[in-house]
Amino acid sequence: MGRADVRRAEQGRARPGGKKQEKGRIRRLFTWKKMLGTFFGVCLLGIASVVGLYLYVDVPAAGNELAVAQSNVYKYADGKVLARTGKVNRESVPLSRIPKDVQMSFVAAENKTFFDDSGIDLKGTLRGVLKTLSGEGKQGGSTITQQYVKNYYLSQEQTVSRKLQEMVISLKVDAKFSKEKILAGYINTSFYGRRAYGIQAAAQAYYHVDADKLTVSQGAYLASLLQAPNQYDWAQATPAGKKLVKQRWAYTLDNMVEMKWLSQAERDKQKFDIPKDPKPEEGLTGRTGYLVKAAKDELFAHGVDEKKFELGGWTITLGIEKDKQLALEKSVKDKLTADLSPKTRKADKDAQLGAASVDPKTGHIVAMYGGAGFTQHYINNATREDYQPASTFKPLILASAMENQSQTQDGLPITPNTIYDGNNRRPVVGGTGGAFAPPNEDQRSYGNITVQQAMNNSVNSVFAQMGADVGLDNLKKTATSLGMSSKMDVQPAMTLGSMGASPVQMAGVYATFDNHGKKVTPTLVTKAEHASEPAPDLPDPIGDQILSRQTADTVTSVLRGVVDDGTATAVRGTNYEAAGKTGTSDDNKSAWFVGYTPKLVTAVGMFGEAEGGRQVTLRGTGGGGRVNGGGYPAQVWAAYNAAALGADANATFDLDTELGAGVAPTQTQTASPPPTHTPSGPPTPTGTPTGSASTDPTPTHTPTDPTQTPTDPTPTTTGGDTGSPTGGEENGGATGNGGANGAGGNNGTGGGNGPGALNGFE
Repeated sequence: MGRADVRRAEQGRARPGGKKQEKGRIRRLFTWKKMLGTFFGVCLLGIASVVGLYLYVDVPAAGNELAVAQSNVYKYADGKVLARTGKVNRESVPLSRIPKDVQMSFVAAENKTFFDDSGIDLKGTLRGVLKTLSGEGKQGGSTITQQYVKNYYLSQEQTVSRKLQEMVISLKVDAKFSKEKILAGYINTSFYGRRAYGIQAAAQAYYHVDADKLTVSQGAYLASLLQAPNQYDWAQATPAGKKLVKQRWAYTLDNMVEMKWLSQAERDKQKFDIPKDPKPEEGLTGRTGYLVKAAKDELFAHGVDEKKFELGGWTITLGIEKDKQLALEKSVKDKLTADLSPKTRKADKDAQLGAASVDPKTGHIVAMYGGAGFTQHYINNATREDYQPASTFKPLILASAMENQSQTQDGLPITPNTIYDGNNRRPVVGGTGGAFAPPNEDQRSYGNITVQQAMNNSVNSVFAQMGADVGLDNLKKTATSLGMSSKMDVQPAMTLGSMGASPVQMAGVYATFDNHGKKVTPTLVTKAEHASEPAPDLPDPIGDQILSRQTADTVTSVLRGVVDDGTATAVRGTNYEAAGKTGTSDDNKSAWFVGYTPKLVTAVGMFGEAEGGRQVTLRGTGGGGRVNGGGYPAQVWAAYNAAALGADANATFDLDTELGAGVAPTQTQTASPPPTHTPSGPPTPTGTPTGSASTDPTPTHTPTDPTQTPTDPTPTTTGGDTGSPTGGEENGGATGNGGANGAGGNNGTGGGNGPGALNGFE
């Protein structure tokens, strides 16, 4: 036998014993004691890991960016939504604003044991982890607490680590916060489709109501939506989707009965409330942007932090009344823009209009016209202060004179019946600092006229002298107390309204007259609320008594004469009482009508603005000549008030005065005939009071007060046999009477303002 045979024989004998030795090693390695120890070790390691994870993962101090982002909601005075701004359409509301049965519908739909569980569903969570590991995607089964944690603190990513974080944070959130707080957070952070985050946005999106007006049936539908918002949106759901959401709606209500949150009798009454069609997205299109920007500016001025504001969550209620806002916009369209052809006439392209309408008893701005559109013309024409108010400033001079008990240079008290020299370019006397002799409209002279007549016809020479009699510093003090800017220069030209002013400011001044001298500061924002921010301290728009009632009421009485017998011809003959003043600035760059009724004050201003913001003339707008305050502005004002006043058209002024056209006949004075040419020099005063001149130099170009008259001082338009039937500017025929502004015929009677009548101007 060779060596190889011997080796093979020995190996064969050794094999059985080797197998036994191997099995012994396995038994020694996997004894039941070792297996049990390993099992407990793994369990202890798992427990330690969970404990470590619980200790390591804390509740985040703040929600994620999407969760805290909300829209800012702007509302009309009646609570209807005007606009939403922000990236996320969300408006968080406290649980107290959500009906109890609607709250319970969410619990019934998503997590019946919510009020008793510890914040997590362990089986559902493990099932979700396994589904994620196997690549099968999203898996339900989370509690309301877990869904709130996912929505508010975490992201929507589907990973094991995120799921474990969700579980741990949910346990801590359940221990830290009340169930009510968690439920409110869940309802306010969930996505409902139609761009709506949170129940308030969802209530508006699907049922066009606020959350506090939801019914249990509607709440059950919104709760059902959360499972598949797009699939269950009634407006776009397939027949199968509609069937499924109705089944889930019924399931939700049945669970409410089971949990004794709804009686069976109430359950039987429920009908599926089909959601309304989606509304167009509210934004800053059209003229809404002007209102939103003005509201923000107002809030920031009252201490609201701009950075915090832009994070959203604010509900801002404006004083804007939708019907009045629409009426104002329509009036501008009908009376101005319908006449414009900006593609063919440069003047039409340059024409801008702004308006503000104020309730004199509350100070709230109820309508505002900022321009053609926020994206077309960024500057808000209602709040801009860069154009002259012109002769709409004249009533402030009279108010200052009466409030300061001012006297003429002859020592006579200044009242509506005081007589002044109304001749063209009459030098202001009684002062120092250089000559000031402003021209009247169309170089017209009036001779001796009363203050009432001078206001009716906007006679510059009278009010320039009155300003000197009052004292320009006193005049500025009165103007700023009424709400005008303190930046105005103290100079003689201020008596012609040479400072800047906005329609909102002028509406506030005249609202103070209307409110019997109690200060009115026009206010757009009436309320601003945020769930976690303190409400701003908004001042009362109605302030102190800054003019005596007799002064304010006398000004109102005088301004009634402007409407009834002066330059505001477009407002004459209405079925409501009105007072107001026209104004047209230097070079016709602006034209105004500021007027009021006992219930509504509205300022309308037109401005000539070329590209780049350069101020230009309005002349030629609409294909005509000069644009006067009694033209487009007064026409817009009249059309707006006819639509906006409603039952308030019957209101009457309650005036505590015996002066002015509103309560007594104006003192008769014969006006001097209009000159046929521009005088070469100032006429000699005819027994009028002297006056003091300002110490300031005379401007090289003094703004005039163009009002509605023909450009030729001598009227050339011939009326019919009985004059203008509408009381226009026509002269009477050979035997006819003049129109409201026309001259009488050979045998006729002068019109209300024509030669032969009281005033003979415009």
